[in-house]
Amino acid sequence: MSEEIKAAAQAALGRLEALSGKAGADRVRGLDVRAGTITLVLAPPGAEDDAAALRSAVENTLGAIEGVARVRVIFEAERSAAPSRAKAPKPAAPVQPPARVIIAVGSGKGGVGKSTIAANLAGACARLGLKTGLADADIYGPSAPRLFGLTDAPGLRKTDAGIQPLTAHGVKLVSMGFLVGERDPVIWRGPMVTGAIRQFLTEVDWAGGEGPLDVLIIDMPPGTGDAQLAIAQGIPITGAVIVSTPQTIALDDAKKAMALFERTAIPVLGMVENMSFFLCPHCGEGTEIFGRGGARAEAELMGIPFLGEIPLHPSLREASDAGRLVALEDGPLAGAFERAARAMLETAETANRPAPEIVFEG
Repeated sequence: MSEEIKAAAQAALGRLEALSGKAGADRVRGLDVRAGTITLVLAPPGAEDDAAALRSAVENTLGAIEGVARVRVIFEAERSAAPSRAKAPKPAAPVQPPARVIIAVGSGKGGVGKSTIAANLAGACARLGLKTGLADADIYGPSAPRLFGLTDAPGLRKTDAGIQPLTAHGVKLVSMGFLVGERDPVIWRGPMVTGAIRQFLTEVDWAGGEGPLDVLIIDMPPGTGDAQLAIAQGIPITGAVIVSTPQTIALDDAKKAMALFERTAIPVLGMVENMSFFLCPHCGEGTEIFGRGGARAEAELMGIPFLGEIPLHPSLREASDAGRLVALEDGPLAGAFERAARAMLETAETANRPAPEIVFEG
């Protein structure tokens, strides 16, 4: 079915004046069909192009194909031209922040529980009464649908106001997991991934008529490549939280994530140590399976705050698999997440505070 839709889409695109002929065909950089969703990647629009009109024409044309439920149009980012002495570049238009505080949660590698930590930090912020959103920017391995109990969600909808986030547990959400099937891999090249991330960062209607968010948590993809740079340079991020387990092998990659944020002038708000110890559900005693205190020691060495320890406990796994946030429940885990969230927000407020002005008298 997907191949039939793809063939019909290619034929329909050829009938559009802007995309007809060899020159028009060269503008099409990628075409993907997944679960009734067509994703079209186009070359950067020219100076005389009406990008909005082209997007609308493509969406209307492809949306009329039988079996198509959604059409996504992504324009590649324009490559920067070589600097010219004759003409100074125009300053970039300021990006309107979607939230008062924007926090990226990263780890440098997968498998340390970063997405679970990000989701529960968002839940803890919502529990504190803050208008909270979470952008699941892990395009290849989106976890938000499972963590928030939205695996059967119908998908994201786009209106004139922008992409409409879904809501669960008091948190507004966007995720690539809402656009592809649960078992469908995202087989995209770099430009398609960075284009999707830019849309999640700049085209989502987070306000929804209720005003800007108080807090937006960005669940960063693991690693330090193009996707991470697209996020770091896409919107004004208040600061970053680094998640690591206590082992040295995890801390080695956490240092790389810290270096990425430092090189993109994003303050590191602190570190969270996940799986600090196993908290026995029967006797309540802790067992340091992976060691303990590695992230705390690294934070002290780097001169950044240590935001807290999250213990390993069966209830965290059970809640995550069931689509619940343990941060919204009662018990030691909820307390740990609330303390970490409060420490994170307090540090973020300090990072946002302007430097004192020094006045010389005389």
